[in-house]
Amino acid sequence: MKAAIQSQRHQMIEQEPIVRSRNFREVNLGFTPEMAMEEARRCLLCPVPGCVEGCPVHIKIPDFLRLVAKGDFLGALRVIRGDNALPAITGRVCPQEVQCEGACTHVKAKR
Repeated sequence: MKAAIQSQRHQMIEQEPIVRSRNFREVNLGFTPEMAMEEARRCLLCPVPGCVEGCPVHIKIPDFLRLVAKGDFLGALRVIRGDNALPAITGRVCPQEVQCEGACTHVKAKR
C-alpha cells in the first residue's frame, strides 16, 4: 500500500532579494535531496498519467518521480534523457505549471 501523500508543496529555495540584487547567479537554488524526494512522493502514480499527456515531450514523469523518491537521481536523469536530449535547457524554459502540473490529477483535485 502506498504511503500517505504529502499534500503541501515545498517552496523552492531562493537567494534573498538583497543578495540577488547584487549578482547574476541563479535566483532559484533548488531543493535539497530530501526535499526533492518528498516532492516526488506527492505523485499519485496514476494509471493514466495526465502529466505525461500535458508534457509536449511526453517525458515519463511517474517513472522518473519513482526514482527521485528513492534517491536515485542519476536513474531519474536517465529516464528524462530517454525522451529529451536537452533536459537542462527545456527544464529552464518549460512552463510546467500549465503543462505537466496543469494536467496533474493531484493538482486538479486541489482546485
